[in-house]
Amino acid sequence: MKKFKNISLIALISSTLLTSCLKEDENYAIGISNPETSLFTIRNLYKGSDVKLEAQKLNEAKYFKGVVISNSTENNMPKNYLAVQNTWRGQTRGILIDLNDAYPTGTNTYKFGDSVYVNIDNTTLTTQDELLVLKNFNSENIKVINSGNQVESRSISIASLINNFSDYESTYVNITSDLETEPSNGTPLKGNKILSDGENAINLFTEDEAKFANNPVAPSATFVGIAFKKNKEIQLRLQSYDGMMYPSGRIYAGWPETFENPDTAKGSYNMTAINNNVGFQTGQWHLFQSIIGDTQGRDRIVSGKNAIRFQQNLAVPAYLQMNFDLPNGASKVTFWYGAYYTDRSSSFKLEYSTDQGTTWTQLGEIINDAHKTSESLSAKQAVFLMNIQEPVRFRVHKLGLGTSSNTIENGRLGIDDISIFRSY
Repeated sequence: MKKFKNISLIALISSTLLTSCLKEDENYAIGISNPETSLFTIRNLYKGSDVKLEAQKLNEAKYFKGVVISNSTENNMPKNYLAVQNTWRGQTRGILIDLNDAYPTGTNTYKFGDSVYVNIDNTTLTTQDELLVLKNFNSENIKVINSGNQVESRSISIASLINNFSDYESTYVNITSDLETEPSNGTPLKGNKILSDGENAINLFTEDEAKFANNPVAPSATFVGIAFKKNKEIQLRLQSYDGMMYPSGRIYAGWPETFENPDTAKGSYNMTAINNNVGFQTGQWHLFQSIIGDTQGRDRIVSGKNAIRFQQNLAVPAYLQMNFDLPNGASKVTFWYGAYYTDRSSSFKLEYSTDQGTTWTQLGEIINDAHKTSESLSAKQAVFLMNIQEPVRFRVHKLGLGTSSNTIENGRLGIDDISIFRSY
């Protein structure tokens, strides 16, 4: 009997311990919810009516981190609006925060480039003038993590901003464009200036109270600011006068050159029968060791169906070269570039000639950061500034570095949408 009692006691203790462990065990398969969310997620909660942000609606998340992109000291945003953006899984989104009267010093508490922690628990997601806004904040909701961060803008076209406004709303973007109406010298920025690509238009808007309101506007520039909307009209609002980058004269009529509708097909890199010359809308171009590429997802097609594709692994230079002059000089040249498909990068430069192509001079630095389509389907934009008053022509010169190796990168290069701007 004594032995039986000991066995029963051991069984009872074991059962009790096991039961206790089972009660206290967590289901680790469920995991612990991430308390941090993204603006991409927050914006997707809005379905046409106000949303009170609570943890259960955000999978237990209560805050996001972002960077301040509005410059309160320059006075070109509505009072008490703070613009913040962040990036999640490659998706950059922005939001306006209505500080209202919760902050005695208003938006001056936060500086452009501040990294901030934003507690959104029990705040409200709403719209004001068709823009998504977070409101019902108190002075403890937003804290500065660090300051002086560099804020990169995203290069977009006017058409992209119009067609995909919700993706760019309240984010920091840049648009290279002419003013629809060429301004006279000294015309101030203040008020509405229409940016146009010939088919689409948005407003470059500057408040009368903005510190740079009376500074002169250029006929053309890369304008950097916040994608905004007021009275159902899309606006771009600069956050400082430095946001008018690369000022220049207006683009020449008939440009950009998009390499559509060639007067002859060129599917081989070296076609001596036509001396490698092809006519496009702007004039005749010399395509030596380059072809007209039309492979979607591989060629760097920015608009239309075609782009220029340079040969790879050459020990001789390759050219995309104008065979004609532009009469009124040039103040700026831009174009889009990237590596063809999954090719290696390459090295190339922009050159100009003022003696009808007899001699050529390099502009700017050699470019060697062309990226694969697997890294990004979006091409990069190259921008060159100059002050050339006489007739001029340009060419893209791809260096003949030889076969790619451990030390040499010389893949195929894609180029599209070349724009040339008159001197001013």
